Amino acid sequence: MARAFVTSPLLRGSAGMFCPQAALSPPRPKGLRHFTGSCIMKSQKKSDHLEKTEEIFREKVVTSAKVCGITDESPTVRRLRFLIAEKSFTFKAGQWVDFFIPDVPVVGGFSICSSPSLLKQENALELAVKYTNHPPSLWVHTKCALGSEVALRVGGKFFFDPQPSDSPVNLVLIAGGVGINPLNSILLHVADLYRHRENKGSGYEMGRVRLLYSARNTSELLFKRSILNLTNAFPGKITCSFYVTQQTTEISEELLPYVTEGRIPDKDIEKHISEDTLYFLCGPPPMIEHFSRHLEACKVPKEHICFEKWW
Repeated sequence: MARAFVTSPLLRGSAGMFCPQAALSPPRPKGLRHFTGSCIMKSQKKSDHLEKTEEIFREKVVTSAKVCGITDESPTVRRLRFLIAEKSFTFKAGQWVDFFIPDVPVVGGFSICSSPSLLKQENALELAVKYTNHPPSLWVHTKCALGSEVALRVGGKFFFDPQPSDSPVNLVLIAGGVGINPLNSILLHVADLYRHRENKGSGYEMGRVRLLYSARNTSELLFKRSILNLTNAFPGKITCSFYVTQQTTEISEELLPYVTEGRIPDKDIEKHISEDTLYFLCGPPPMIEHFSRHLEACKVPKEHICFEKWW
């Protein structure tokens, strides 16, 4: 789960890939009560999710959505697939949704973990929600069932949406814990861009992508099999490194070549600093603050660093 924490949006420059929008605060959907525990980077003590994110861009469309799939992504994270009712509902890879639950007087903010292509092809999207006592999360883990209905609205300025005529760029994706959610959406979207280019001979020319992903242990590395499948499908184009900070069991043979015990070291990021690289960071605030400052100290332009925080 990556709640709706957005800061420092990447500016639309020569690559033309990021689109900071004017802040919108649309009316609350009728018949739904909204309160939440989400926070943005600033430390105002506000109790309402819509207050905390009132300056963050939101789409106007609110759609009903029905749960059509439930899986346990890890011992603490449940992955939900939703069938989307509203045909005009769209999102960009990396964005989040306001999550409205009937009879729950708290609204959640969760990053979408699936690719926009899943929505286009199957009218579906996915969320991966970690168990906490936050009411929306608690509902997902204790009451949500196949057929349950919620309402969703897209928001956020943290996304990757290149156009066919944009210049190629490389990406470095840095994730901590459930901060992998929006970065997984971006990674899947990148794979779709590669496939389109290979199959059609046209479309956006994507550069290389490097994922650095830290979690407590390998069982909490979300989407790990999907990520490894992508590295195998696009050798040299998509690469990944996993980091575990509290591993107590033996690491499986499958994962061993990709796993390092300990936190993500600065030097592993410094290897991928270049003028044509963009950096997407999502994870706990101390981690994001450290790496964003370190990248700036390494002379990476601020407009090349985009990050979300969750806690």
